[in-house]
Amino acid sequence: MHHCVSSAAATAVLLFGILVLSLLPEFASCMTRHYTFNIVQHNVTRLCTTKSIISVNGKFPGPRLVAREGDQVLVKVVNNVTNNVTIHWHGVRQLRSGWADGPAYVTQCPIQTGQSYTYNFTITGQRGTLFWHAHISWLRATLYGPIIILPRRNESYPFRKPYKEVPIIFGEWWNVDPEAVINQALQTGGGPNVSDAYTINGLPGPLYNCSSKVETMSIMSKFSDTFKLKVKPGKTYMLRLINAAMNDELFFSIANHTVTIVEADANEALLPKCHLPHGCKANFTGQGTFDNSTVAGFLEYQHPSDNSFDKNKTIFKPSLPPINATGLVANFTKMFRSLNNPKYTANVPQTVDKQFFFTVGLGSSPCPQNATCQGPNGTKFAASVNNVSFALPTTALLQAYFSKNSYGIYTLISQAIHQIHLTTLDHHRTTPRFGNYDPNKDPANFNLVDPVERNTIGVPSGGWVAIRFLADNPVHVNTPDWDSEKLQLHTKAAQDSNEHFNLLKKS
Repeated sequence: MHHCVSSAAATAVLLFGILVLSLLPEFASCMTRHYTFNIVQHNVTRLCTTKSIISVNGKFPGPRLVAREGDQVLVKVVNNVTNNVTIHWHGVRQLRSGWADGPAYVTQCPIQTGQSYTYNFTITGQRGTLFWHAHISWLRATLYGPIIILPRRNESYPFRKPYKEVPIIFGEWWNVDPEAVINQALQTGGGPNVSDAYTINGLPGPLYNCSSKVETMSIMSKFSDTFKLKVKPGKTYMLRLINAAMNDELFFSIANHTVTIVEADANEALLPKCHLPHGCKANFTGQGTFDNSTVAGFLEYQHPSDNSFDKNKTIFKPSLPPINATGLVANFTKMFRSLNNPKYTANVPQTVDKQFFFTVGLGSSPCPQNATCQGPNGTKFAASVNNVSFALPTTALLQAYFSKNSYGIYTLISQAIHQIHLTTLDHHRTTPRFGNYDPNKDPANFNLVDPVERNTIGVPSGGWVAIRFLADNPVHVNTPDWDSEKLQLHTKAAQDSNEHFNLLKKS
């Protein structure tokens, strides 16, 4: 068992600790980490456009939240803008700290102007990369940043320690206010206007308007809006890749390089060395509007002597799959495996207590009378679960549970990739498949030995995916809100429950 003390309590127990230290086995120390997030507005210029954005502490992307496994984290969020705000700690296992999860009107009331709220949670059984973002309307277009979870002190990674760790966070940039974009979509029922650029660490790169074509290294220094990573030959770098784009799955590649995936969603994972076709673009199938552009950055090798470096060396350009390469995505993701060794066990539920079958999709709803709608055939886009779109409850999910007034909330036309996210739980993805699910034949092919554990899973277009999880914590489930009505699914799971669930989702 690991024993942890807060930094405030450390002094009080110091003398006692000295006396008994020789009598106790070595333990991994933990601490309480305090952060203050000031929500502010400030001007940012991208693509020759200057606008006011909402950010944390005036940084875009926002600041890193760094902790070790076992640490307690307290984040005081102070709202200095006119918008209501909440922050969601995407992927953090909120074990008995569901009030700190962050979805507005679900686990908390939003933080109003001039008010503050302190999120208090403990990092339990996780190591790796997650991220935080706003969880109300479209504020997360600029309110986001990385969460870096290090191993316990005196413990190492389950792989060779890298020479350097580099967070790389993908996002989107609109020249207009993203809140105006989603408000227009909600009013008209059409798909939101696409972003003007994808970004790498908040920078759109040289391939968009207001940038020039790059052919040689000598031009690199001219692009201040381009992400640049300088590396040393022969060194190993760990890239902490985060997709903070609003609703898009993204392809990423580094020209002429292979990578080994060692972790996903703060869970140890393994994917053999693979060639990733430094660029990023969307993966999408179905109706709606999506950005089909590409953001690029530079990976520059540092040589021992600047004099020996050819400043006019041609840049190697990566190749990226087509936007609708669903088969490639499925083949790539099915290779993921957990380590499943004595230290990092898979712990896949072998028996199922309850089964659920959900059909998720993007369809349409009728246009209100005397209104003009811009969805398919004059209707409004609407996401659905089992052909029912979600409506926000009048009582917060956890409040309904504790007041014994919760019965579970399970909140058509086209096929599209949908992401499912369990906000306080991780789940084992047993298999993704195409076509119809066969309850008599398909379970025999489930990987119940070493599936990777994730907090978000993509349901393939025209296919299905099965996941299993242990219901030991209240959970809020949602899919992206790019369409006119946000699709969410709330399940009630008691904190003291040990039931295993098998969820089948089909699009």
